[in-house]
Amino acid sequence: MSKDYVIVSSILNADLTRLGDVIREVEAAGVDWIQIDVMDGHFVPNLSFGPSIVEAIRKVTILPLDLHLMIEDPDRFLETFAEAGSDSITVHVEACPHLDRTLLAIRDLGLRAGVALKPETPASAVIEFLSLVDLVLVMTVDPGFAGQTFIPSTLSKIRQIHSLLEEIDPRPRIQVDGGITAETAPKAASEGADTFVAGSAILKYPEGIQAGVEALRNSLSTVTV
Repeated sequence: MSKDYVIVSSILNADLTRLGDVIREVEAAGVDWIQIDVMDGHFVPNLSFGPSIVEAIRKVTILPLDLHLMIEDPDRFLETFAEAGSDSITVHVEACPHLDRTLLAIRDLGLRAGVALKPETPASAVIEFLSLVDLVLVMTVDPGFAGQTFIPSTLSKIRQIHSLLEEIDPRPRIQVDGGITAETAPKAASEGADTFVAGSAILKYPEGIQAGVEALRNSLSTVTV
């Protein structure tokens, strides 16, 4: 049986000189969410977007804005990003010494709460927090850079997370991010992923954004789980 898959367009490698046009184009192409990667230069080596970008994107789209915070001490910024127009905030288990408090704070702001794991972090690191999340993000590359190659060994972690979520109702989504293409998305879906973040596979697709989104959706249409 095919599932209700969500296609998420990352803007990490978008042309920022025409960001508004890019957002409108991915929305018209039928993506479900927009992902905004927030990096602080400490938790990951790069710097990226802040609240002002979230505010600007909120003005040009009605799509849900999915924030992936790759930052240290994310609690300091939860309210700021909520006020900027976020619909969901995902934090890293590796960055949160009191993850339960952080997730509850996100929910108290009226947002979807997500927890992310780096490729080397075991699924067991989030077991006790799964009842507090709406989304589990399994990073399929090392966080911090766009355009990386999918790490095949992360497929087993997707399968483990899928098994751990079986008893939770409502069941959190399993998101994958990193090297997601029409070739890798079905592999992740077969292990239980249902939410797919794509950057280059959409924004840099040779035949254009619309064709890139269609290629991803078509690749998932025959997956059965």
